[in-house]
Amino acid sequence: MKNSQDMKQRDLLRNKSDNTNKFLTTDHGVRINDDNNSLKAGDRGPSLLEDFILREKITHFDHERIPERIVHARGSGAHGFFEVTNPIPTLTKAGFLQEKGLKTPVFVRFSTVAGSRGSTDLARDVRGFAVKFYTQQGVYDLVGNNVPVFFIQDASKFPDLIHAVKPEPHNEMPQAASAHDTFWDFISLMPESMHMIMWAMSDRALPRSYRMMEGFGVHTFRLINEEGESNFIKFHWKPKLGTHAVAWDEAQKISGKNADFHRQDLWEAIEAGNFPEWELGIQIIPQKDENKYEFDILDPTKLVPEELVPVTIIGRMVLNRNPDNFFAETEQIAFHPGHVVPGIDFTNDPLLQGRLFSYTDTQLSRLGSPNFHEIPINRSVAPVHNNQRDGHMRQEINTGRVSYHPNSLGGGCPYQAKIAEGGFSSFDERVDAHKIRERSESFSDHFGQAKLFFNSQTPAEKSHIVKALRFELGKVETTAIRLRMLGLLSQVDKQLAEKVAVGLGATVPTILETPLNQGVAPEDENGKQEPKTVEQSVKISDALSMLKNPTNSPTIASRKVAIICADGVSDAGVSNMKKALLKEDAKGYIIAPQLGAVILDNDGEIHADFSFLTASSVLFDAVYIPDGLGLSVLADSDEVNEFLNDAYKHCKVIGADGKAEAIINAAAFASKITNEDKGIIINKDTGTEKFANDFTTAMKKHRFWEREKNLYN
Repeated sequence: MKNSQDMKQRDLLRNKSDNTNKFLTTDHGVRINDDNNSLKAGDRGPSLLEDFILREKITHFDHERIPERIVHARGSGAHGFFEVTNPIPTLTKAGFLQEKGLKTPVFVRFSTVAGSRGSTDLARDVRGFAVKFYTQQGVYDLVGNNVPVFFIQDASKFPDLIHAVKPEPHNEMPQAASAHDTFWDFISLMPESMHMIMWAMSDRALPRSYRMMEGFGVHTFRLINEEGESNFIKFHWKPKLGTHAVAWDEAQKISGKNADFHRQDLWEAIEAGNFPEWELGIQIIPQKDENKYEFDILDPTKLVPEELVPVTIIGRMVLNRNPDNFFAETEQIAFHPGHVVPGIDFTNDPLLQGRLFSYTDTQLSRLGSPNFHEIPINRSVAPVHNNQRDGHMRQEINTGRVSYHPNSLGGGCPYQAKIAEGGFSSFDERVDAHKIRERSESFSDHFGQAKLFFNSQTPAEKSHIVKALRFELGKVETTAIRLRMLGLLSQVDKQLAEKVAVGLGATVPTILETPLNQGVAPEDENGKQEPKTVEQSVKISDALSMLKNPTNSPTIASRKVAIICADGVSDAGVSNMKKALLKEDAKGYIIAPQLGAVILDNDGEIHADFSFLTASSVLFDAVYIPDGLGLSVLADSDEVNEFLNDAYKHCKVIGADGKAEAIINAAAFASKITNEDKGIIINKDTGTEKFANDFTTAMKKHRFWEREKNLYN
């Protein structure tokens, strides 16, 4: 009895709480009627500053971690420039988009979302793609992702989403992974997430490198021209190297071999002069077409198919300089979607509206001061003059006695700029609506575009989505969550749901469970809508498939090839391959039994870049075995066998010269090789230039996914 009383006393001292059968309240005990929608002026109107529930929730969320970013903690960045190739003065008065050839300095930070700073680069995750433009009119931040949509429609649910995907609070596991109960519990109760889930379970969540992934602004923004005319805009970054991914098994092995794989890849590419490059494109939707489509352009869980609105390329971005100091630049850079310049403006997207509050609040927590704009990496190149003063770590030394406006003692300075003088002005949008916590009916289609995305994939890509869902849901311990997810997947594609169910040893439920029919606040349906499917005017969009959407000029620039060698290796074979790779701006690396010199068949020497112990096929894009006298050493090596088997399993190009064919024939996968597999290249002669060229040509396909069995059909 005494022990029980002691336990209760300790629980009181620890402020231990139990939420079972309790009302949801604010931190100050006010019961919350609607936790799913922010307060807006009308169901499609702007969010209101007076929403104390939203501000309290997001403020608490923003300050949960010090000093690491709560999301996007693990990242890598680089300096570069943006150059206008197609000026758009009729669309916007933004100065940095007015003149062909005009270059604007940029800093870009790529990141994972869910993991901590110490997690792996190769987690299955969305990737952040944030660009800071240092324009002559001030700083402009385009803060997006490598996926064009998001999980949720309203910012009020962002803390819940991140809490769900983060390591579970009772045991702090798993790290940088969504394959656990709390994440899928949340998703299974949020049908609006289904479009994003298709992207997250696709190969888009496993990019080959930061340099080979697309970027998107996610939200719909506005461009405003000198006449005050508005057009809605979607932003797209398209990589020059094409959009490529790794296999899931490969990603897991890379995490063990080199958790810094993406960060190292970006750094080394820039150091070697292989500067990453993207084109910036925009989708332009005239103001009059705001309600033209079967989806709402203000819904962040929806995209605008390129078949309906083509992407117009307006510029290019090149990253050509690595940071001098990771902490001072990459870690301290502070992005904010509210950092805009005249000519760029916001829309009433309720997720964007919440971000406009959240980012400043987050930087105050992370960087400890309202003066984070004075950190060198965040400083505007445009002159800064205002009446802000003091604060922690203030750098600016302001002179004079005036720190307010209006004033006469300072001659009225700094003075307000007229619109014609470059003063920022918001779009003159009429807002006349009731203050409500509701979501527009136009946001209620949760499956239409999820279907579009899935139907647009190739059989290989669909197969990868099935396997990803089997893996993720297979890690979920709660049967009810798995079944709810199978029900939601059946709304996207019945065959997809059935294939996932087979891997889970389950049956697809016949009744779709949603928050409305499973007992979640059934007496109050305010702001809640039964999810539905709206027929899409575009049935298949090739732009949504990486494999259907190759670059116009396939390239292997900056790709890495493992050249497996032993003493006695053919000098002609190695030399011809290296020349062919160099011609394509790729590079071959010598992998040998040990570091040091490798003796050539002509008694010359080459230097081994890696030993079998320090290299792995998952760190390279293709494998080549030249002919030579030391092939028996390679044939007897377990490391070489594992190297080749993984390369085959991950659908990479494998080439062999002369007698090296015997090593391929002895490999575990040899019996699986078919005449149709153009990724296995055997040369009967030794080291011919034609063979090396055939090898590099095959590499331009990236992967030969046809090797995988049971492709989705």
